[in-house]
Amino acid sequence: MEIVYVLVGIVALVAVYFLFLRKPEPEKLEAPPKRELPEKKEEAPKKREEPKPKPAVEKAEAKPHAAAPAKAEPRAVEAAEIPIETEAPAEPSRPSLTRVRDVAGLRKGLAKSRSDEGFFGKLRALIGGKKEISPAIAEEIEEILLASDVGVATTQAMLARIKDALSKSDLVDSSRVWSAVRDEAKRILDVDGKAGAFPLRGSPTVVLMVGVNGAGKTTTIGKLATKLQADGKKVVLAAGDTFRAAAVQQLVVWGDRVGCEVVRGKDGADPGSVVFDAIKKAQETGADVVLADTAGRLHTKTNLMAEMKKIAKTADKALAGAPHEVLLVVDATNGQNALAQAKEFKEQLELTGIVLTKLDGTAKGGVILGICDTFGVPVRFVGLGERPDDLRDFSADEFVEALLGPDSESSAA
Repeated sequence: MEIVYVLVGIVALVAVYFLFLRKPEPEKLEAPPKRELPEKKEEAPKKREEPKPKPAVEKAEAKPHAAAPAKAEPRAVEAAEIPIETEAPAEPSRPSLTRVRDVAGLRKGLAKSRSDEGFFGKLRALIGGKKEISPAIAEEIEEILLASDVGVATTQAMLARIKDALSKSDLVDSSRVWSAVRDEAKRILDVDGKAGAFPLRGSPTVVLMVGVNGAGKTTTIGKLATKLQADGKKVVLAAGDTFRAAAVQQLVVWGDRVGCEVVRGKDGADPGSVVFDAIKKAQETGADVVLADTAGRLHTKTNLMAEMKKIAKTADKALAGAPHEVLLVVDATNGQNALAQAKEFKEQLELTGIVLTKLDGTAKGGVILGICDTFGVPVRFVGLGERPDDLRDFSADEFVEALLGPDSESSAA
């Protein structure tokens, strides 16, 4: 029995032993998870390798994106700069003969005429701000027009038309009366639509400046040459005032300043021959305009006035149809005497236009209405100061707005 027990014990021990030997086998079976770890490690680099090319692609894509704006920015700046540079210079070089509307600047030059003692001021005091106006207003308007050197004939004609335009009921309306005065002034100054800067209609266009002593002919020529040159026109100046050495020197100074050639003769030379030579010179050099100065002469001196005809005939010999423009330069401060001057010069020459100078120095700007209405000669330019740009192209609409219009520029029509 003991032997049996011993055998059973041995068998039990062997069974236990085998049981213990089999336990490591499951441990060996767990080894595969250990093998999975390296597999995961192998997969991990694969996953890491996959994102690595992605950043590389992003970097590669980022480079062109970064370069694109860098190239696009300078191009955009250049494109933006080009139109600005081309537009900016175009504005100053715009019209010198066809000027931009500037009622405020013209109003400033007419300050004396607009003052309480001037043409506009008196009319404003009479008509403006009243709810009712009596029919006797016409007589008071007549007094103001006459006092402003408008002239008797023009004053009477204006009043007659105003009365025709307004009904009796309208005469009590200050705004209608004021509007009628302005409309009539515009009609007179427009001279059938001919008012304003003269057209260039010759090769070259010959302009003869005439007027009495001290009217400002030589200075006006210099200012006009400045305007024409700024407009891209080539100008030749003719020093036709051969009786006054200072006039020749003054014109030479203007020529040097503006860059125009000046043709002159000896002291006391025939002014017609100087104008003739200037026209020929302009033809040779391809100039667009000849501005011819002449000696100042009193309108009462018939012999000197007759001499103007000879100068005009000589110009016609040099170039058929010349002079194309004969401009009478009138000092606005002369008042009614300016009407007498215009009358005498008109009888000797075919005046094509008026240049009214020194308007800034008079309160009687109404003289311009009398000249236009009496002689049917349009105003070409008005002088409102001593600077070159103070010679302005005339516009009937702007002039009336500046002289008779409201103080507010925004109200200008």
